[in-house]
This record gives sequence, C-alpha cells and structure tokens, in this order.
Amino acid sequence: MELRERKITELVDDLVQEGVLTAAQVVTAQARKKEKNQDLDEALISLGFITEKDFCSRFARKLSIANIALDSFQPDPKALKLITSAQALRWQFIPLFEIEGKLTIATANPLDLNTLDEAGQKLNLDIECILTTKDDIKKAIEQHYGQKLDTSERAQPIDIVHYGMDNRSNTPAVKDADIEALGSNTVLLVDKLLQNSFMARASDIHLEPTRNGLLVRARVDGMLEQLDMIPKASHEPVLSRIKILGGMDVAEHRVPQDGRTHIKIRGKELDLRIATYPTIHGEAAAIRLLSKEMLITLEDIGLLPHDLAILEKIIHQPHGIFLVTGPTGSGKTTTLYAALQKVDRSKNHVLSVEDPVENEIEGVSQTQINVKAGVTFAAALRSSLREDPDVIMVGEIRDQETADIAFRAAMTGHLVLSTLHTNGAIATIGRLTDLGIETYLIGSTLLGVMAQRLVRRTCQHCKEERPLPQEFVTRIGSKISQVSKAFYGKGCKECAMRGYKGRLGLFELIAIDDEIRILINTKAPEVRLQEKAATLGFHTMLEDGIEKVKAGLTTPEEVLRICGEK
Repeated sequence: MELRERKITELVDDLVQEGVLTAAQVVTAQARKKEKNQDLDEALISLGFITEKDFCSRFARKLSIANIALDSFQPDPKALKLITSAQALRWQFIPLFEIEGKLTIATANPLDLNTLDEAGQKLNLDIECILTTKDDIKKAIEQHYGQKLDTSERAQPIDIVHYGMDNRSNTPAVKDADIEALGSNTVLLVDKLLQNSFMARASDIHLEPTRNGLLVRARVDGMLEQLDMIPKASHEPVLSRIKILGGMDVAEHRVPQDGRTHIKIRGKELDLRIATYPTIHGEAAAIRLLSKEMLITLEDIGLLPHDLAILEKIIHQPHGIFLVTGPTGSGKTTTLYAALQKVDRSKNHVLSVEDPVENEIEGVSQTQINVKAGVTFAAALRSSLREDPDVIMVGEIRDQETADIAFRAAMTGHLVLSTLHTNGAIATIGRLTDLGIETYLIGSTLLGVMAQRLVRRTCQHCKEERPLPQEFVTRIGSKISQVSKAFYGKGCKECAMRGYKGRLGLFELIAIDDEIRILINTKAPEVRLQEKAATLGFHTMLEDGIEKVKAGLTTPEEVLRICGEK
C-alpha cells in the first residue's frame, strides 16, 4: 500500500474512534472510492462527511507538520520564480520561501517522496513541506502561474481530425484498432501533453529520448522549458500515438517522417506540424503548434512608428520586391503574413508559395511545395506567373533559380514578398549578388529589405522600473546615453512568473531610393551603403533594441542576447 494511502487509512480509523466519522460513512466512502477511482479522503469529502479543510488540518497533525491556508498567505515572489509553470503543474506544489538552501513549499501530498526528491535535485535545494488542500494548490497555480489546466491525471480527450502530409495516397489510415492497441493511458497522456503545451503558449514541443526516459520540452516565447520526463517504457507508445495523429507510418523507425493534423483544444483550433527522426536512444519528435490566432498585424510585431510608415508605403507599391531576412525562427513568415493582410485582397489576385503553409489567410491562394513531386519553390513560382497574379509571396529564396524568377517577376509588374537568410539588411544586397542576380536587376526592382530578430516582451502587467545593469552600459558604450532606466517584469499570474509575456521584433529597415540604387548599380562596398542609409534615417537592430528598452518593451539582457556588441 502506498505511504499516503496507508496514512490516510490510519487517520480515517482515528476519526471513527473519535466519533468524527461513522463506520457506515467509511463503508459508503470506500464504495465511492472504488466506483469513481478516487482516493479515500476525496470520497469522504465529495460525500460531505467531512470538509477538505478539516481533513487537511487533522492530516497535518497526524504527520506532525504545519498546515496552511494559501488564500491567506502571500508566497515570496523570489521563491515563486524558482520553478516554472510547467514544473508547478507537474509537481503540484507552491514554493513559499527559501532560506539558506532550504525551500519551504505548500503541497497536498507531502508523502510523495519521488516528486520531492526530483524537485530537490533539480533545484539543488532541501525541501520542507507544509500541508494544504488540493483545491488551494489548484487555485494558487492559477493565481501565481496563470495556468488554468485540468491538473488531474484524467485529462479530457482532444478533438482530432486526421490527414496526412501532402495528402499522400500511401499515408497509412488511422484505425480505431491502432488507438486501442496503444491503450487509453497513452492516448490521454499525449492529449494532456498537447493541452498543457497549448495553455502554456508554447510554439513547439520537443520529445527527446535519453537513457532515462523521454524528455519533453516546450518552447515558450522562444525559450525551451522542461515540461515532463516520460518513463522509458512509455517512449515507444507515445511516439506511436504521435505518428498516428500525423498520419505517419507507425512501423517505420529508421528514417525521418513528416506529418500533420488538425486538433481542437478548449474550442481553439490548432494545426500541428509533426516531424519524427531517429537518434541513438530511439525516435525523437518535434511538434509545431500553429493557430489562426497567431496571425498578427503589422502594428503588433513591434515596429517603431517611423519604420511602420516606411513598410506600409513599400507594400502598397504596384511592383517590385521586398525581402525580410533573418535566421530560422526569427518571425520572417509572420511578418510576411502581416504584410499580406495589408494588401487589398478584394481587388488584387494574391498567391503564395510556402514550405509549409503555416496559416491559412483568407483571400490568398496558397501553394505548398512538395519536392518529391517536383513542386519546388522555383517550379511553383514559375507556374504561379501564369495565373495572372498581382502579389506573390515566396516563402523563401533558397537558390539562384528561385531568386532569378522572383526578381524577374518583380520587374515585369508584380509585387513580390519573400525571405532570405542573411545577417543584416545592408548585407542582403551582397548576398543577392552572390546568388547570381545582376546588380542592375537588384537596383531596379528591390523596394526594401528588413532584417529582424525576436526578443521576449517585458510583461506589461507587472513591469517595474530598475537601474540599467552595468554590463549593458559597458558593452553598449556611447550608444546608451539616451537611456537612463530599464523595466523588468517582477513576475505575476499573467506571465506565469516569467517576467516576460510574448515576443516582439528588433528590426533594421532600409527603403531603396534613387541614391542607394546608384550605389548598388556601381557595386559600391557595404560600408558605403551603410553610410548613405544612415543619412536617410536608417538605424541598426541594436539601436532599435535600445529604443525598445527605453520604451519598457523589452530588457537590456534580451537586446544583448540578440545583438551583442554589434
């Protein structure tokens, strides 16, 4: 018998001896326990034979530990920041305060030694328990970490519509027998994982096999956080369930696979992009969560008013090409989607070629490339030119052929929006030359280039003013003279005690005017282009970051993380 169950049984016997409960009530509760799969104390409380607070108080005395009502106690904010919202959900406790290496927590199960050992090892702290009710724990997690999840083991199933990537005819069909073979526990485990990740605002889920089990991490606001460690015995069933969701071959473990599915969580519709791949410890999986609610406007991506006005002017040009640059995960596609929403789609024929189509946009004919079927960016772009488009979005310029077609399309009367992998706006011009695009073509068709990176947004609900960190002043030097203070989120339920909520972009935007066209056509070096752009109001990504620190939109540390000393 589990330690907690044994102690509960002993306490119930004591309560019968004291006359607080009757033997008949205990028999009734035991029947309810079996029928509803509850613990004995839950059954007694749900039947109204004893209140949860009274039982908790008596259980604390039985265990010789303190008892607390969390609604009358304010945990130390520093202690709350020691664990993430995902850990609070997993461990089901609330940190109260930490003194000299000992963390005092409120928990409804102080006898869960495995959880306490795991938390102690991860936090490198000794753990001391104070008992509280399960209801208090649930409310406190909602209050301090902003999580309103079903924290029980019996999560509600999610609604799923199955379809295979690229609608391939050889995609294995999803059968009820496949799901039944995995067992309901595995199905609910994956459902709960998806629910928790969605409610934590995760953009990606990573399932990474290790020697000890399946490590589950979620990317929230660009940063990875551990959600769970699934036992090794559940590794293969969980991966099989995920493959079934994506319409993938469950029996194939040797090669990477791609899949997709459409799910509904709490009334919100999500597209999942699923990739599995082999590792030395077994198959791993990465899941991207995409929602129509992720479509944002140009006003929301973080552009300063001056840059926003320039960009809006560019995308309302009748022809030419505009490029957004940056590394993978810097929000380039999101920016292009926001730009497309500014285009009058009722009067223009708008096409896109993407890999993959991340979100559906009303009024845009979207094509997904399929290299195996011969539908490359270049082939799809060439085909789209025969469909009388006004505006074309090309998900990415990867090679000379795609670049050449895109620029010639821009020269022949189309507005082309696309992305490119370069480190900066000015450096893009040299990159296009490296791709084989003639300088006269660049100079005559390029409307503008915007380089971007993403930083975490300071939580606007709990931000407070603080002095600038010395490291920021030292590393930025003379450029910091215009900023005297910074704003940091101290942690609240809105940001799940992270101090950050959401992301915004740091940008450098250059509009190509006649003077810069002359420099491009004469193959002027990058430094000359930079000097000329500066006279026209161009600012670097670092300078943009400094402005956003000044406005309290992000922190100095985030700007340094992205821009360094450039």
